Amino acid sequence: MSESVEPQTLQNRLDHLQELTEFTERCKKQIHDIFETLGWSPDYKDPNQEPMEQCPYDPGHRVPVRSMEKHKASCVLRKMGYSADEQAEMYDPSVCYENSSVRSFIMDKSTQHQVILKARSAAPMMRMEGVFWQGQYSGQPVDVPQNHKRAICDLTVADRLALYDHVISVNQQKEAASSSNEDLYVDLVSKLQRDDEQNEPKTHLELMAEMRDYKRRRQSYRAKNVHITKKSYTEVIREVINVHSEELARQWKDEEDESTRSEHFSHKRLLEERRSASSESHHSRNRRHRSRERSHDRDSKKKKKKKERDSRSPDSHHHHDRKKKKKKKEEREKEK
Repeated sequence: MSESVEPQTLQNRLDHLQELTEFTERCKKQIHDIFETLGWSPDYKDPNQEPMEQCPYDPGHRVPVRSMEKHKASCVLRKMGYSADEQAEMYDPSVCYENSSVRSFIMDKSTQHQVILKARSAAPMMRMEGVFWQGQYSGQPVDVPQNHKRAICDLTVADRLALYDHVISVNQQKEAASSSNEDLYVDLVSKLQRDDEQNEPKTHLELMAEMRDYKRRRQSYRAKNVHITKKSYTEVIREVINVHSEELARQWKDEEDESTRSEHFSHKRLLEERRSASSESHHSRNRRHRSRERSHDRDSKKKKKKKERDSRSPDSHHHHDRKKKKKKKEEREKEK
């Protein structure tokens, strides 16, 4: 039973395939007739349409050729997990180093991993104070961070220090190589040409121009120039020694003047301190003398009053009281 069903299903599939093939052929013929009626060509390409290319990072992206580089930069960042906001904050720093002597270094993923592994192998296996040990380095390769946030999150402190040391060493090697090779790239041809030109005899016009320039110079400049050129090596050295000697003598004199001024100021300050101390002691003596005089006056007044009280007798006191009573009595009578 099953054997009879299988040939029927296969035949049915073949029949459907034949029908679809005939249908597509009829559709193609109709489209071709329409193109012939309108005078169009199926192979026509718009000249204004830009050529398209496939993105190497995403086969589903077809981008114009002129914007392919920009798309690749954005697409690779999107594949690495950077958002649109993070991409908007990124800037290409190569523009800042175009016309400068600052060296740039491009780090890729494999180089970064090799540098970290090299630093990790050189580090101690056990934890030590003041030194990064192997457990503080990354073991798995990570993408090269494109911003500060990713550098902090994806790389450890030991990884960042190892990368920094690697970049510094590479730049130093490049500078040393360039400085050692400077003498190898001397333009010998131009140097020989300049020497040949200097050895050639001067023309009449060149001689006349030199004479004109010489006459334009001031007489004092020419005389001074001749005097300088006529000096011997010994005279020049003697003048240099004299200049340095005068400068040293002037510095010594300034130091001596400063020391004498400081001594004078210290002596003057000492005299002022002594004067102030003597004046203060004089004032204190005067104050003590005045206080003694005032205390002496007070004592003398007290003694005088005491003598006056002692000199009075009891009769005189009684007489004085009667005068007071009499006076009060007269005043009362006057009031009445």
